[in-house]
Amino acid sequence: MDIVSVITLLGGLAFFLFGMSLLGDSLKKVAGSRLEVFLAKLTSTHIRGILLGTFVTAVIQSSSATTVMVVGFVNSGVMKLSQAIGIIMGANIGTTATGWILSLTDLQDGGTAAQLFSVSTIFALIALIGIILYMTAHSTKKKNVGVILLAFSILMYGMQIMSGAVEPLKDSAEFIRVLTVFSNPLIGILAGTLFTAVIQSSSASVGILQALAVTGSISYDMAVPLILGMSIGACAPVLVSSIGANKNGRRAAFIYLYYNLFGSLAFMVVYYAATRLFDLTFTSMAATAVGIAIVNTVAKLFATIVLLPFMGQLEKLVYLTFKSSPEDEEYEENLLDERFLNYPPLAIEQSNLTITKMAEAAKKNILQAIDLLADYRPESAEKIVNRENVVDKYEDKLGTYLVKLSGKELSHSEARYSSKYLHSITDLERISDHAVNVMELAAELHEKKLTFSAAADTELSICIAAVREILDIAFGAFISDDLEMAHRVEPLKQVIEEMAGAMKSSHIERVQAGKCTLELGFVFNDLLNNFERVADHCSNVALSVIEMNDLSFESHGYFRSLKSSQAENYAELVEEYKKKYYIRLPYQEEVPGLEETGCAGFDSDYEKSALHAPSA
Repeated sequence: MDIVSVITLLGGLAFFLFGMSLLGDSLKKVAGSRLEVFLAKLTSTHIRGILLGTFVTAVIQSSSATTVMVVGFVNSGVMKLSQAIGIIMGANIGTTATGWILSLTDLQDGGTAAQLFSVSTIFALIALIGIILYMTAHSTKKKNVGVILLAFSILMYGMQIMSGAVEPLKDSAEFIRVLTVFSNPLIGILAGTLFTAVIQSSSASVGILQALAVTGSISYDMAVPLILGMSIGACAPVLVSSIGANKNGRRAAFIYLYYNLFGSLAFMVVYYAATRLFDLTFTSMAATAVGIAIVNTVAKLFATIVLLPFMGQLEKLVYLTFKSSPEDEEYEENLLDERFLNYPPLAIEQSNLTITKMAEAAKKNILQAIDLLADYRPESAEKIVNRENVVDKYEDKLGTYLVKLSGKELSHSEARYSSKYLHSITDLERISDHAVNVMELAAELHEKKLTFSAAADTELSICIAAVREILDIAFGAFISDDLEMAHRVEPLKQVIEEMAGAMKSSHIERVQAGKCTLELGFVFNDLLNNFERVADHCSNVALSVIEMNDLSFESHGYFRSLKSSQAENYAELVEEYKKKYYIRLPYQEEVPGLEETGCAGFDSDYEKSALHAPSA
């Protein structure tokens, strides 16, 4: 084999590996990443998991990629370890589809009349259609289909180049002598394992073996251990991806390793036992590309059938490999697994789950802090501080994760959700900060045995009821992307600000009249300031929902429009909330016309102070 043949072989290998990588990436784009989402959700039974893993891997052309995703799901708690086993088994079957596609190059062209329908002509036609789609199509999806066709043609072209480059080796005595080493099963397995661990794709390794088969020098006795070793070598990228994962993530990676080890061992035992007991003449025959594809598929199916009854034992084995300790607690931020960054829809979904938990924690914190004003408990105060630390971690983790995600290729919808989350995390964290402030003010009232006057207590009760409602509306709008709810937040915020201003003035009068102490005046004023800031942050959260649903949204323009004569709905909502809250302040009872609305004085909902109404 001269230098020209070596260069040609390496060039063909380059085309082959590039085509395989491009094909997998393009297939994932056209699939719209729904496959990955289904992978996380549709695994209620082992059989369904196997079928789903087979299908997804056949589409994205990589068992390693599928298993890396599964490791991420298990690491984040989205998927149970028992569900992962079925998908991993299916991924091993699905990856054999590539070998069948590559075996097309084993078909021989016919005579002159048949050349029009030859494999080479078909590949050329596929490439032509692909470049036309890529160059002329306007939609991204059609362009991606064009790239898939081009990638397929590049893959097959590389396969043909490799086959042509190695064909002269069939007459090389040195090449045949080297191959005889692989007739030793252990050496064959080791070689296949190491080679696949280096190029990190069992599909590519099998494809290269199929290209070498054109020499006619590779028997099935040589091919079988190489194929089994390639299955084991495919575990290398999965094991590397599990570095830094929690124990469940590492367990999922090792299930992949144990499955391939035990599956390969079982197949070897049966294969070599059969060759000794029966006169299987085909084992010494020269392997073909189609024959290698058959062996690869049969080995994977055999491993799955044999190990299917032992799924529980596999799970127990990885639990023995990575034992749990009492202090092993999985934190919520594990949802933000960096493996998902390569699959933006999954990363967005996990970001949504995480920011929802963050929002729930922030809201719970401020409501429990408000409860402490009426019934202070040190253990509740400690929980608020601890939860605030968790919310801080959420902000840090989410911010870093979303910035990394923004560097990926996102669809328009994904980019809008990413922007919504980025704009909201600071406001959610600040609401939790104000919960700590309110808790500290409640502690001061408790330690110093301070109590507000009946008038101040009534005013705070009304203001707190409004704050509870704005929290419910803003967080409800944020979690459910409810645009109508989001538009109700700003009017209520305005009413809360007006109420706070009036309450501060009223309290100053009480202090000046000697009905309240200066010390209580400071606490009262600080509480109102915190409530105003909470309302401000609720407004910002609602604005992120409006911005996501309105491409032309601009915050300054939005606020200007609220003041215009066209914003009738805004004015109506302001009036609605004034009647519900503002006019219930004791010194607002005699506002002209209120009797006509039926809102004068206090109804039964307010006879029990909202200050003493604990949150749900």
